[in-house]
Amino acid sequence: MAKDAATCQPLAPPPVHYARRRPEHTVLYQLVQEHAATFFTQVAAETGHCLPHYVQDEFDAFLACGILAHGFLRLRCTCCHHEKLVSFSCKRRGFCPSCGARRMAETAAHLVDAIIPRVPVRQWVVSFPIPLRVLLAARPELITPVLAVIQRLITTFLIKQSGLPRKDAHTGAVTLIQRFGSAANLNIHLHCLVLDGVYTQGQGGAVFHAITPPSNTQLQTLLQRLIRRVMRCLVKQGALVEEAGELYLSDTDPDNVLAPLHAASCTYRIAFGPRKGQKVLSLQTVPQQPPPVTSPRCVGEGGFSLHANTFCPAHDRATLERVCRYITRPALANERVTTNDKGQVVLKLKSPYRDGISHIIMEPLEFMQRLAALVPRPRLNLIRFHGVLAPNHKLRAEVVPKQAATAGSPAADDGQPEAEGIASAWRISWARLLKRVFNIDIETCPHCQGKLKIVAAITTPAAITKILTHLGLSAQPPPAAPARQGELFAFD
Repeated sequence: MAKDAATCQPLAPPPVHYARRRPEHTVLYQLVQEHAATFFTQVAAETGHCLPHYVQDEFDAFLACGILAHGFLRLRCTCCHHEKLVSFSCKRRGFCPSCGARRMAETAAHLVDAIIPRVPVRQWVVSFPIPLRVLLAARPELITPVLAVIQRLITTFLIKQSGLPRKDAHTGAVTLIQRFGSAANLNIHLHCLVLDGVYTQGQGGAVFHAITPPSNTQLQTLLQRLIRRVMRCLVKQGALVEEAGELYLSDTDPDNVLAPLHAASCTYRIAFGPRKGQKVLSLQTVPQQPPPVTSPRCVGEGGFSLHANTFCPAHDRATLERVCRYITRPALANERVTTNDKGQVVLKLKSPYRDGISHIIMEPLEFMQRLAALVPRPRLNLIRFHGVLAPNHKLRAEVVPKQAATAGSPAADDGQPEAEGIASAWRISWARLLKRVFNIDIETCPHCQGKLKIVAAITTPAAITKILTHLGLSAQPPPAAPARQGELFAFD
């Protein structure tokens, strides 16, 4: 590695210049392009109902994301007048890898720079049994009371660990609701970034008091209490019915067309088609591993699990940002989705399961079912703030990091629709995020190293066609294949 001659410190690698992505060349895009319409027809034929509009809109927006024929920004170098086109993004929260990666980088940067104070942070992960995952997917409004119960338990535990009076101690946390697993399956669980201590109000402002880490025995006791209170909460909400000491799920909406998709995705099964009810095929490519030794600060009972071993010291902001990126990552990555010689979808797991399974194999329509189950309802807030990090807490202004004022990026959005490389003024620009995370420089001309500035937002069809035709690029978006009735029964 090259080093600076004066300081003997390693030199930072030179930035990589931005190259426009081409989503139409990815396997994921081609699968949605070819099979989405047929999937919508399949659901309507088997259930008598269409998918909700927001799910269909997610697929349509994904097919338009990153396609120049749907509009773009023109950037021009102030020195050599070299021009670059930046396409618009869909900004959806379902399965788009590009927008998911942008949201991951932006959320992690915002949490580290502007929300989480420079104190120790511990990640608490709460997982639910499969029936409750299905319930929380069908009724996402239940996440709020369940999360309130969990936060009260963690808050009480931290205050007791500190030994301070409850009225004087204040905790803080950020919860990220993650809706997927490694196999693009529906798996609603909670990642809570909890300040590993409590604040008190001192003479000179807020004072932080660190606590000792929890033991497995303490976590097991806490988990048992959590299970009882979560179940009691769901009974009170009418989601569970208690009869003769047993708990049952209450009747769900029979017209909810997403219910079979959610249930199948949670259980690795198929909701519609000739293989309805069967498990998806899996590929075992590594030897089965022996059961692991009990992990520290990780306990489970009755399908619930509680993990609290991931710890970020106060000074290690880089580790904290990596943890934030991990828990806000997108559900899919383009490089994990391929097809085999039979036209089946091969989804590579992020890491092999304990039984050695490393890939999941599905028919294209079965894969569409997985994608539809991942789409969250509109206006469902997936990030929650608690305690001193909540917007209206009296100590928040004293504990959150004080951000230095930063100059606006030359690639500012200027009130136009957002492009995949540009963000509006109230958000961290994608240009800054690309440089921060991937060392990719979108604001510098690759020819003369001058600055690139926006000269126009091209949104009218006539202007789009004229410019793309002049550049020898396609002025028509990739056509989506129509529904094919024969495909519904083409496999067995």
